[in-house]
Amino acid sequence: MACFLVPAGEGVVTEIVKKVEAKKELNGDNKKTEVAVPLSKKLGWLSKLLWGGSVLLAFEHVWHGEVVPFFPFLTAMSDPTDKGEMLHEMSTVGVSMAVLITVIWIGMCVTADIIVKRPLSTSKQV
Repeated sequence: MACFLVPAGEGVVTEIVKKVEAKKELNGDNKKTEVAVPLSKKLGWLSKLLWGGSVLLAFEHVWHGEVVPFFPFLTAMSDPTDKGEMLHEMSTVGVSMAVLITVIWIGMCVTADIIVKRPLSTSKQV
């Protein structure tokens, strides 16, 4: 019903942290000799993953009639007995989706760091 709100909330926080980090990178020292992907760029990846998943989930909920274009927007909010079920879904499905997206992002970051730090291959062609 409202599980897409959890990754969307994490997406908002990620956007804020990304902006702060980008500002630090601009004002910080640019004398690093190590080649690496900046943290602000990595946070941009996470933000895109979270927002993309949230938009798709929101569309799916609109498609099934669980989100409507009039107040209270979520059909579960119109009936007080459904609020518990909605909160349960947000705390189980929404949180697990946000955690899964974050774990995938961590894997992407580790892989990107390995690729960037890998020495250029000097193989001899025969």
